[in-house]
Amino acid sequence: MQVARKIKLASVNDEPIPSQRLSDLAYERVLEALFERRVQAGSFVSQGELSEIVDVPVAPLRDALRVLEAEGILAIHPRSGIQFVRPGFELTRSTYQFRSILERAAVRVFAEQGDEDLIEEIGKRHEALIASIAAKGLTAVDLVEMEELERVLHNAVIGILRNPLIDSSYRRMHNYLRLLRLDRKITAPVALRTLKEHVEIIEACRKRDADGAEAALDAHFQAAMQRSMGFI
Repeated sequence: MQVARKIKLASVNDEPIPSQRLSDLAYERVLEALFERRVQAGSFVSQGELSEIVDVPVAPLRDALRVLEAEGILAIHPRSGIQFVRPGFELTRSTYQFRSILERAAVRVFAEQGDEDLIEEIGKRHEALIASIAAKGLTAVDLVEMEELERVLHNAVIGILRNPLIDSSYRRMHNYLRLLRLDRKITAPVALRTLKEHVEIIEACRKRDADGAEAALDAHFQAAMQRSMGFI
């Protein structure tokens, strides 16, 4: 396996980086390796192999692995090594159920109180991307913009609650979403369908229609869950 790029384990003053910061770095590096497919979902690796891949010493890596195990990203087997979770029906259902619980309340507030200029900007970016894909097909640049619009829209919805506990839970939940999407193939029809579902949410927010925004969000999550499970 390809070794990740090297990092400096000292500060500009040549002082050792505190172990807490190294464990945080290890946490991010392990997720990065998973989402970049340098470690495969469902695979077993030893702590030593993983330490080499993410280029973080074993001690802080061990701390990060305990956190990731508690979050359901992997399982630690004392004799076999580290097993990364492979997405399945139960993880998909649980992720979208949790996401729906968080965002249904938030989207009602966003529809009623969200910044008008922000809603307009998000809407225009969606419309521009839909027009681009419809005219030229789906490109790598479009995929990057689509991922960014997903982040911008849903983070704006959650952010309206101004609740750090919810923000923290949502960031962890987003790791599950990225895991579910690892093997998902995005085609132009799927991209357009997803973006148009977003537009329904945005249009309801433009109209300050909380009921309509919640209904559009529900429909989007139901469709997204079915796409994740390969039904549509």
